[in-house]
Order: sequence, then structure tokens, then C-alpha cells
Amino acid sequence: MALDELKDSDELFGDREINYVIEKDLFDRIKPVKVDYVNSPMGSGFNISSNMPVAAACGSSCSC
Repeated sequence: MALDELKDSDELFGDREINYVIEKDLFDRIKPVKVDYVNSPMGSGFNISSNMPVAAACGSSCSC
């Protein structure tokens, strides 16, 4: 996850009054995307989950 400027090849989507930028091709393959901020005994951070196939990533969600 990083701050970025919107490009022609990007898709903009919002969730709970926060806007996110993602490449259109990637967004079409993995949507819907859910972004949560979580607090746990292991620490706090963002949890991003999607319909991305498990073999293509570290799992069905990643924490940043």
C-alpha cells in the first residue's frame, strides 16, 4: 500500500470515505476488495482482502 497519483490505467474506488487507487486490469481480476484497519495482539495495521486466487499471492488477504 502506498500513496499514488491517479493514472489513465488506474481505477478509483472508495470505502468508508477513503479513496483507493488500483490498476484497472488488476482490479477487474480481484474485485471486490475489502480494506480494514485492525488492532490485534500481534499489532495494528491494514488488512486487505480480495478474490485473488491463493496461488497468485501470499493468501486471500495481506496485512500491511
